[in-house]
Amino acid sequence: MVADSNTVAPELREFISRNFLFSDQGFKYGDDASFLREGIIDSLGVMELVTFVEKQYGIAVADHELLPSNFDSVSRLSSFITSKLAGHS
Repeated sequence: MVADSNTVAPELREFISRNFLFSDQGFKYGDDASFLREGIIDSLGVMELVTFVEKQYGIAVADHELLPSNFDSVSRLSSFITSKLAGHS
């Protein structure tokens, strides 16, 4: 799959808006906003997000990759996904 942050980030914002913020008004946070600190996603929500990422992008997320540095903002998650797709993780 060919993807970069220009395509991944909007898809993540859309998924999070609809599934965690229950909004069709878009993602009202900056891409660097912490999901956990801002109360956007809780720990159970992270698991739902992992499932979405694995299905949407056809990648496997290992337990050791479930870190805030990979999953705690749109920009971090987008970078993680594009890196995995490029085969750098």
